[in-house]
Amino acid sequence: MRLRHLAALAAIAFAGACGSRDAATPLVLGFLPSAQADSVLPNARALGDFLSERIGRPVEVVVPSTYEPLIEGFRFNRVDIAFLDGGPAWIAHKRTGAEVILAEVNKGETFYFAEAFTRVGSGISSLDQLAGKRLAFTSRTGSSGFLMPIGTLVAEGKLVVQGDGLDALERALQSTYALTIDAGGYQQALRAVLDGRADVAFGGHDVPERFLDEADRARITSFHRFGKIPSHAILVAAGMDSTTRARVKEAFLALNEPANLPLLQAIYGVDGVRDANTEAHLGDFGRALSALPGYDQTLLAKTP
Repeated sequence: MRLRHLAALAAIAFAGACGSRDAATPLVLGFLPSAQADSVLPNARALGDFLSERIGRPVEVVVPSTYEPLIEGFRFNRVDIAFLDGGPAWIAHKRTGAEVILAEVNKGETFYFAEAFTRVGSGISSLDQLAGKRLAFTSRTGSSGFLMPIGTLVAEGKLVVQGDGLDALERALQSTYALTIDAGGYQQALRAVLDGRADVAFGGHDVPERFLDEADRARITSFHRFGKIPSHAILVAAGMDSTTRARVKEAFLALNEPANLPLLQAIYGVDGVRDANTEAHLGDFGRALSALPGYDQTLLAKTP
């Protein structure tokens, strides 16, 4: 176990220890990992107090430094509820049976799409044409800028990986494409294409509108839309009884009321939460992620 996880694991173990998970036992609510947990905790506790009053049961909150303690907490019945990003949420579901019950709403949606962009007139119109081309990623952990598109290419047999682990994936990338660039962000990846340093960039479907002026947008075109990139999900442990699960969902949905929404906005700045389930919310992204060897440990060790 990594030393940096010990404090979070100890807090989770303490909160979930000492016997049965009855109505007197606190529900343990995990928040997204943060390197500045002290700054997150006051708002997290305020949200926990609100949920506790609505559910009729104590709620303890934890803010770990990485995702791994939350996954292990679900596995060993030390975490009951958690906010998780899409990749770790899928891993938690596959490893522990935890289920999505709600999704955060951002600008009216609970997802966005990953797309592949190229210069107008490049002649590239299909994923089948990517071999031998120069690709620009946002980063090797970017959801729409790497994980969804490359995971899809692997899953569909358009990028063949021989072996297991990140090294095998890297060998496949280097042997299949003329160049791979970790651009450092959406705008930088598009700029690599516009400047002629890359043939294709990956990113969110609205990236040109967000980061390019009108003249540059006219020089970029999308030639493929991948599946959905999910917003943060709220998961509950596989063993949670149906009554508690219903109360938890009802309490979170009450955050959508105007008087309560600031409790959620103070932490994640979103528009609210919406009813969701694991397959509809995570399925597209999860299957792409599952095709990438070694990426479970990479994401669990990452602090958002």
